[in-house]
Amino acid sequence: MKQLLSTLIAATLVAASSLATAADKEIAVIVKTTNSDFWQNVKKGSNDAASKAKGYTATFQGAASDTDLAGQVALVENAVNRKVAGIVLAPSDPDALIPAMKKAWEAKIPVVLIDSAASDAGKAYYQSFLATDNKAAGEMSAKTLIDKIGTTGKIAIMSFTAGSGSEIGRVGGFTDYIKKHSKLQIVGPFYSNSQMGTALNQTTDVLAANPDLKGIFGANEPTAIGMGRALAQTGKAGKVVAIGFDGNADLQAFVKDGTIEAIAVQSAYEMGNLGVKTVMELVEGKKVPAFRDTGVLMVNKQNIDSPAAKNVLY
Repeated sequence: MKQLLSTLIAATLVAASSLATAADKEIAVIVKTTNSDFWQNVKKGSNDAASKAKGYTATFQGAASDTDLAGQVALVENAVNRKVAGIVLAPSDPDALIPAMKKAWEAKIPVVLIDSAASDAGKAYYQSFLATDNKAAGEMSAKTLIDKIGTTGKIAIMSFTAGSGSEIGRVGGFTDYIKKHSKLQIVGPFYSNSQMGTALNQTTDVLAANPDLKGIFGANEPTAIGMGRALAQTGKAGKVVAIGFDGNADLQAFVKDGTIEAIAVQSAYEMGNLGVKTVMELVEGKKVPAFRDTGVLMVNKQNIDSPAAKNVLY
């Protein structure tokens, strides 16, 4: 009986040790929301990275919406409480996540940011930031629009979540370039909170109120889809030059049929994949760069079937 009891105790200790090891190797990927193809492509990249590395698993969670800051904070705090090996985080707000990031730092859990930056107050609490250079991507989008419609007239900006790091850089870069290089009048920005239906209704209203509109910019995936649907439903497709952002199947179809002139496409897959790999490097004590540019490609009807475009479209 004593021998059996000793065997059971030993087995229990081994099992507990195995569970602890598994928990130590969990990488929590926490994004703004899971309700878009963009974030699902981040998930694919993170899962692929974890599946190819021995001893790691990636979990994937997002808040109910881009504006559910309390929900995202809770997800980070829960990850800290279960002692994950590392966190890949796309913060919905540059300031609201900092206290939760600090808790991870205090627990010696590495944090890698993707897509959107934290404010300077949070710089001590993350080790690397992986993203599109959103300012440059916004400037690229503005230049593409100017090249098509010229430097005079009226344009509209359909934005997503006011104050998020990616929105500030992207829409700020677009706006600054327009003001510096043209005399175009800007209507907006209008904020969809990354809700396609909201963007559709807002764009429909903007088109009705501004019959002389020459161009329009949809600054993220759900916003650009709503913009494209509004253009198609109001008969303005091809008449108002539209530039979108991101590259799911809906947006690709809009480019192919001429509803949208071009889309600036980020590598969502690379953000997830490289984010998880960067956490692994940190766990293993390796040095990582403070910033990694995951790139952007302007995709139009002429290059949409090219190898370069296929690498980033999803």
